Amino acid sequence: MHPAGTRLPLFRRAFFDSWRSTLAWAAGLAAAAFLYLPLYPSIGGSDQMQEMINALPAEMTRALNYDQIASGPGYTQATLFGLIGFLLMSIATVAWGAAAVGGDEESGQLELTLAHGVRRVQVVLERALALLLRVLVLAGLAFVIVTLLNGPSQLDIDPANLFGAVVLFAGLGLLTGTSALFVGAATGRRTYGLAAGAAVAVLGYVFNAVGRQSPDVEWLLKVSPYHWAYGNSPMVNGADWAAAGWLWGISAALVVLAAVALEQRDVGA
Repeated sequence: MHPAGTRLPLFRRAFFDSWRSTLAWAAGLAAAAFLYLPLYPSIGGSDQMQEMINALPAEMTRALNYDQIASGPGYTQATLFGLIGFLLMSIATVAWGAAAVGGDEESGQLELTLAHGVRRVQVVLERALALLLRVLVLAGLAFVIVTLLNGPSQLDIDPANLFGAVVLFAGLGLLTGTSALFVGAATGRRTYGLAAGAAVAVLGYVFNAVGRQSPDVEWLLKVSPYHWAYGNSPMVNGADWAAAGWLWGISAALVVLAAVALEQRDVGA
């Protein structure tokens, strides 16, 4: 049995050593929420807002998920969870995931860590746990802020729908982060991890935007994690829990694959 001070040492170091980064991304997410959501009473649901939406090309409206922006829940999903929040969460998780193993290997820290008798599986699992906790901190913050602004900003959001949307928001962010972690662990290169995580986020968003334009390309929606999360408009209609299961389940599988990949190759080669 380990003394309390030695339990999950890699997790504790990964999480607490990066508290400034977590705080910075949390501040950015909070700033976005406090900037956009209080604007809704003055623009949302008004004739001017609807006229503006109608004036936009239908393709652009669908691509930006602005087709439901006239309602409080739709406005929150389009501006916070579907755009600014998605961007901030993706950048943060991709950076964290790529640095978790690939970044340490590039800097030589991973070899030093393994030289102290730490198992490779332990490295991946504890770093993944730190990534998960950071994601939950950001998602939890989003839930708290939207709850606080729900009344004053006249958003009329159902708390159950908000909870479901936050679970999907966290799952989407975790998927981009674990994709970066897996590729970083498999290649030993932070840059490759960054590219993989960014590809999941960017292509997911692009596939959703393009797939909504025409029945001929609707198949793109099936391979878009972004659409899995938001295609059901969770802030308006409630969460698609099957989609949430896919996002979280694939993330867990990527962590397992990262552990297997690191176990089977030469570190520093």
